[in-house]
Amino acid sequence: MRKRVTLERTYPAPIAMVWELWTTKEGIESWWGPDGFRVEVHSIDLRVGGELHYSMIAAVPEMIDFMKKAGMSPTTKHKLTFREIVPNVRLAYLQLADFIPGVAAYDIDTIVEMVETAQGVKMTLTFDAMHDDMWTQRATQGWNMELDKLGKALAK
Repeated sequence: MRKRVTLERTYPAPIAMVWELWTTKEGIESWWGPDGFRVEVHSIDLRVGGELHYSMIAAVPEMIDFMKKAGMSPTTKHKLTFREIVPNVRLAYLQLADFIPGVAAYDIDTIVEMVETAQGVKMTLTFDAMHDDMWTQRATQGWNMELDKLGKALAK
C-alpha cells in the first residue's frame, strides 16, 4: 500500500460554500492550480463513476519555462473519476497521473472530508504519495498552495 499524505485546514465559511467550490466548474476554476497555474474545467459529472476533465495551464512565464524544462507541455489534461460522494461531508476520487515523462500512468486516490466546527469547516485532504519523494513533495506543495487559494476564494 502506498504512503498517504494528509493536509488539514479550517475555513470560516459555511460548509455548503466549501462543498460548492470543490464540486462545480466555477468553484474549481476559482482556486485549483498551484501558484502560477490556472485550471479550465471541460466537463464535470458529479456522481459515483462520473468524471471531471480539466486542463492545468501554466499561466506565468516562470511556470511555462519550468514545464518545458521538465519535458512537459505548459498545458496538461487531467481526468479524475468520482468514487464516493456524500454532499457536504466527503468527496473521494481517483485521479489519473498520466502526465509525468518516463513514468507509466497510475491512479492517485484522494479523499476530501468536511466537518462543521465552532471555528468553521474543518477540511481534511488525504491523497496517495506519488511514485517518488520529489513528486510527492511537489504534489504536497501544490496542494498547500491550492488550499491557501481556496481560503482566499472563500473569503471573497
